[in-house]
Amino acid sequence: MLLQLTQIEKRFGGVTALRSGNLQVQAGEVHLLMGENGAGKSTLMKIVAGLYQPDGGSFLWRGQPVRLTRPADASALGIAMVHQESLLAPHLTVAENIFLGALPSRGFGLVDRRRVHDEAARLIATHNFPLQAGWRVERLSPAGKQLVEICRAIHRGSSLLIFDEPTSSLSEAETREVFRIVGTLRERGAGVIYITHRLDELRSLGDRVTVLRDGETVHTAPMTECTTESIIQHMVGRPVTAIYRREPLPPGEELLRVDRLSLDPLLKNISFSLRAGEIVGLAGLIGAGRTELCRAIFGLDRPTSGSVSVAGRGVAIRSPREAVAAGLALIPEDRQHTGLATALPIAYNITLAHFDEVARMGFLRRAAEESVSRRFIQQLRIKCESPRQLAGRLSGGNQQKVAIAKWLVKQARVFLFDEPTRGIDVGAKVEVFETMDALARAGAAVLMVSSELPELLQVPDRILVMRQGSLTGELPGRTTQEEIMRLAAFSQEASA
Repeated sequence: MLLQLTQIEKRFGGVTALRSGNLQVQAGEVHLLMGENGAGKSTLMKIVAGLYQPDGGSFLWRGQPVRLTRPADASALGIAMVHQESLLAPHLTVAENIFLGALPSRGFGLVDRRRVHDEAARLIATHNFPLQAGWRVERLSPAGKQLVEICRAIHRGSSLLIFDEPTSSLSEAETREVFRIVGTLRERGAGVIYITHRLDELRSLGDRVTVLRDGETVHTAPMTECTTESIIQHMVGRPVTAIYRREPLPPGEELLRVDRLSLDPLLKNISFSLRAGEIVGLAGLIGAGRTELCRAIFGLDRPTSGSVSVAGRGVAIRSPREAVAAGLALIPEDRQHTGLATALPIAYNITLAHFDEVARMGFLRRAAEESVSRRFIQQLRIKCESPRQLAGRLSGGNQQKVAIAKWLVKQARVFLFDEPTRGIDVGAKVEVFETMDALARAGAAVLMVSSELPELLQVPDRILVMRQGSLTGELPGRTTQEEIMRLAAFSQEASA
């Protein structure tokens, strides 16, 4: 037995994150770890990786009790973790991040930079990842950063690797390569703990599964003895007959029109409209230009040509400030870095876009800020200790709700959701879908970018499909995955 955790406890102030965490991982095993956001999965794994110290329970490594006080202690044992949210050094190169903490020396304290670059380049080429050893990490997409995290972990040849949602922002080809890497690790006798919310990944990977709920281990079994439905039931504590199915509304007035919008060389003559009461999906493979389109509409990037109209009026959106003034809201894919101020309280984040409502003569009124934030905490069922809790201490699903609450306070009319369910659990996904539906029923228009084809079949009224910076077609909401992929991957067929 590589790892044995028994009755692990962890508290943060007055909040109990873990009350009974139990997990056993054998050498040569891929062990799936599942549970809703806030169930304690990441907390338990950060204890294994030496980032947190437990407040109680037993931690055995190869049958011997250990206490890890820092990540270096875990690394010395042969434990590595691929984090969902990047912990890389953004100002360093891809190669330097892969070797971070173990940079080879040429003597006299000098780093052998040629060796760092060449070995990193060989590792990247071996796995056919779309990276360059000399690229700076700060310029990478979330998917690129995730690949660097994976390279860093496998480079160290660890005997236990923890993957925390490694494919949440990866393309299908990159995901297949991660699966291949996991299989190789299993074959050479390493143990793998794999956290995922993607139910379709379960049988492709796992030997056993452990489910956490509300800080406790509630189920462990071989994958051969589990059904998808039973795992979901253990996760949420109740039978689940269907994930989500939205009833469409008759569309109202046109709230957003994009006409021949281009952003060289990323976007080419994009035209579409959104109407009140609609949820419109935006599909496409990684690199199709979906995020770039949202950024251009919201004023983060300046289009080279084209126009945007809001509620029938042409608007020149040259900055996010002007987009907000026009009634637009953007919930970005990378919520930790661009959607929230994670080092500040929930209350501050919720009222951030509408400071005037909670300030008087330029001075913040704490009572008003707290009153507004409590209203939306209750409305969106955000699980937190208080409005003063730091946003960075919330689970991924609750962070997403805070990012949405910010725009509900502002009373925006057009919402751009970029991968709104990335890295959140089944229960939180449903709550996000319900929030989007409530926005539409209140008269807003919603654009929903998603890489999850089942979501695109369940939620939107219609679906726009992009490929290589262009719109290749439009489909009804109750279409098929095959039709979406045909337009996303084969533009010639789509235009025939």
